[in-house]
Amino acid sequence: MSAPTAAGPLALGPAVMFTPADRPERFAKALDRADAVILDLEDAVTPASRPAARDAVRAAWEGRATGGTDGGPLAADRVVVRVNPAGTPDHAADLAMLAETGWRTLMLAKAESAAQVDGLVAALGEDVRVVALCETAAGILAAPALAAHPHVGALMWGAEDLVASMGGTSSRTADGAYRPVVRHARATVLLAAAAHGTAAWDAVFLDLQDHAGLAAEAEDAVALGCAATVCLHPAQAPVVREAYAPSEEAVARARRVLAAAEGAHGAFELDGTMVDEVVLAQARLTLGRVPAGD
Repeated sequence: MSAPTAAGPLALGPAVMFTPADRPERFAKALDRADAVILDLEDAVTPASRPAARDAVRAAWEGRATGGTDGGPLAADRVVVRVNPAGTPDHAADLAMLAETGWRTLMLAKAESAAQVDGLVAALGEDVRVVALCETAAGILAAPALAAHPHVGALMWGAEDLVASMGGTSSRTADGAYRPVVRHARATVLLAAAAHGTAAWDAVFLDLQDHAGLAAEAEDAVALGCAATVCLHPAQAPVVREAYAPSEEAVARARRVLAAAEGAHGAFELDGTMVDEVVLAQARLTLGRVPAGD
């Protein structure tokens, strides 16, 4: 039996959005558009700009007490801070800055071992929640161990860094489909998350203009049980939300199935199809994705 996470799966989505940590004027705007925001100290920031980015993340925490700057205070329960990979000088500097703040929901870039998560907890305390970003070959293979860690609340995967770590140059074929090894990596992360009761966050969609392609991938993600799809631009957030929300037909069907199950003993037939406990569970999950107020 796998160990439970510290506080269950980290489900902040469905639309979680990266924003560069050196652009504090965007923080509040990003949080207004998305369900949660990732203040990115890694890839979205040049190495020369990372000291300023750390200053901005520190100031964003201080702004919560003073009324906020650059758009207002941020809700701590909707903010994730992506730190640089373990073992790098920037990682150590990130943790030193975070120790001066209360930000404790972190995304670990290029996560590759449970011991790296232990390092975050040792540096910042037992209240740390971690999104382990599996984006290297070693990270994909470590996904089960990462998902089992009691402080890991979500797993995310990344295609481009993964392919680069393998010496490759492209994650997709000419028709836009992921290459087989990338699909395998995604499946590995999703299975590891599900096996250990950890939320699965799907990878970013790089083509900012292709909303249809994003919608198709987000629909596939939610069909497989993902809790979120991570966005790169505010315009992607409503596309992801719509994809994660069940259709009116699916909601009506789920309600009909659950209503028919009242008083039933065991499996039964409805509209020519068999309904058993698995179908009932899927119906409950469908209704659980209905946006609040609908």
